[in-house]
Amino acid sequence: MLQDEVLKLLKEADGPCSGEAMSRRLGVSRAAVWKAIGALREEGYQIASAPNRGYALERSPDRISAGELSGALTGCVVGRELLCLDTVDSTNNVVKRRAMEGAPEGLAVIADQQTAGRGRRGRSFVSPAGKGLYLSVLLRPDCPMRELMWLTAWTGRAVCDAIEEVCGIRPGIKWPNDIIWEGRKLCGILTELGMEGETAQGQYVVIGIGINVSQTAEDFGAEVAPVAVSLAELMERPPRRAELAEALLRALDRLRRDFPEKRAEYLEQYRKDCVTLGREVALVKGEERRSAHAETIDEDFQLVVRRLDGELETVYAGEVSVRGMLGYA
Repeated sequence: MLQDEVLKLLKEADGPCSGEAMSRRLGVSRAAVWKAIGALREEGYQIASAPNRGYALERSPDRISAGELSGALTGCVVGRELLCLDTVDSTNNVVKRRAMEGAPEGLAVIADQQTAGRGRRGRSFVSPAGKGLYLSVLLRPDCPMRELMWLTAWTGRAVCDAIEEVCGIRPGIKWPNDIIWEGRKLCGILTELGMEGETAQGQYVVIGIGINVSQTAEDFGAEVAPVAVSLAELMERPPRRAELAEALLRALDRLRRDFPEKRAEYLEQYRKDCVTLGREVALVKGEERRSAHAETIDEDFQLVVRRLDGELETVYAGEVSVRGMLGYA
């Protein structure tokens, strides 16, 4: 879209950018550039113009678009193909459909709103328009299934890195994949694996991330509000979602480059971020509920607990739910 290309040029420019220079660069008429400038202004961008000098971007609204992000992702595999959509059922669903059609690694889909956002175990993820960052990416790692199972934990570390970079605060991780702040959920992660039926080999991984940015208690609703929190509730001024998306996509690109060779580095940081460790937890499987003490994270990013009988037990995320800590279940 031309206005995305014009926005990219305005963001990259050190000063005013002339309409003539942009028209030459983009291979379009000056009238087309002028029309794109008008469309951007209608979307809330404050763009100054001066005779013989050109256009200068002064302020941006809280919007996410390819023009906002493409320049910042130069050289990245994650985000090299970027879809910014208004409303989808689920960004994970969009990426999965594209993955089955042969989309390349690095595809990223961001939506302003999800109508059927999902978390682990089929739980819904509240995704109101204009309030959060709802993002999914496609990876195609060539590695054994054991290593693929690390990706959810690695993503937790990447999310914490991005939030710290943009906001100056580092949240914690409730094992295995919830990003929390003082006992309330700030972000959810849903990792889904596509497999080849005959060989049971992994074909692709979809990583879905939903970060609460500017939601209020009313946005969450009465049931969710007591256990959820947004960045707007933690900060005097929440970040622009485009800025957070940029940092997150770069963090996920680093993850892609590092995986799986830098396991030791990611494991060390994950253990530091994991707020489950050292606490009493409830292990829930069906109707069964057992108490235990969270001891450590093992080499495969699984939780090791000490049961009441003193024996150690490894807990696998797909089999047992860990609850009853920090007021967040």
